[in-house]
Order: sequence, then C-alpha cells, then structure tokens
Amino acid sequence: MALSIGMVTVDSADPRPLAEWWARRLGGTVVDESDGSFLEVVPAPGSSAPVLGFQRVEDPTPGKNRLHLDLATTDRDADVAALVAQGATFVAEHTMPGYRWAVLADPQGNQFCVGAADAAATALT
Repeated sequence: MALSIGMVTVDSADPRPLAEWWARRLGGTVVDESDGSFLEVVPAPGSSAPVLGFQRVEDPTPGKNRLHLDLATTDRDADVAALVAQGATFVAEHTMPGYRWAVLADPQGNQFCVGAADAAATALT
C-alpha cells in the first residue's frame, strides 16, 4: 500500500473566514470552486505541505477535535505570540524532554499545536 496525505479537512459552519485565516498564517491561497461550501488552502509553490480543506457542515461535531495540526517552527515563542495576536487563542503549554509545544485554538475553536526542539525542556507536562 502506498498512501499519502492529500488533504486535511476541517468541518465548519462558516468555512470561508476560517480558510482565509489559515491561508494568511501558512502563506497559502484559498481556492473556492463550490460556491463557498468547500474551500481549499493550497500551499505556496515549492511547499510540501498538504492541502487544507474547509467544508460547510451545518452541525460540526461539538467538543475537542479528534484530529489536529502540529505545526513545526524554529522560533516557537515568537510564532505563538504572532498567532495569538492574529486571532488564535492560547489553550495550554506542554513539554517533554527536549521538546516544547503550545496548544492553541483557531478563531472557530479548532485546536492545533506549535512546537519546537528545546534543550531546556526536561519534564513531561
């Protein structure tokens, strides 16, 4: 079997503003070929990132999302601060030996993580 991730799709009652928010954060382009019921955020040329899909669902699943994005960075603190300034919500901070990540939520409450290697991180929290 030779599977690969082609797209990660998020349910949303209002997908356009969420797709636009993620496109601005990731440097992608919003593509809408279905009158706003399904939008894609296509990565910048040369990127190996998967496409993000945002589909209109009148009744998205309540509670914590079961699947989330883990974003890698070389400047976690600056990127977390920038994401919060741009509309994300800080949820929690975690560490494990050698790695630290922040849990954030996008403007519609979908959680995602931003992490980076951190030699000062020594305990699991």
